[in-house]
Amino acid sequence: MLRRVRKGGRVGNETLSDRAVASLVKDYAERTGFKAEDFSRHSLRVGFLTSAAEAGAVVLKLAEVSRHRSLNTVRSYVRSAELFKDHAGAGIL
Repeated sequence: MLRRVRKGGRVGNETLSDRAVASLVKDYAERTGFKAEDFSRHSLRVGFLTSAAEAGAVVLKLAEVSRHRSLNTVRSYVRSAELFKDHAGAGIL
């Protein structure tokens, strides 16, 4: 759960709504030169799961953190993270 951070770095008790998270993701994407419409709150989930899988996280732990009920869904993220590992064209990609 993402929580609001107030001025001075104090973390609030209330969680951010899905719309607030989506707005933040789009805002920061735009600030860094990307098109806001290419990003969503789902981008955070995909990025986290992909990075964690690349770092060797266990699928069950990934599902626990991401709150996915289906391991097949989590596995799809892990597979996408491993697409280019030990790839024959690794030297040229």
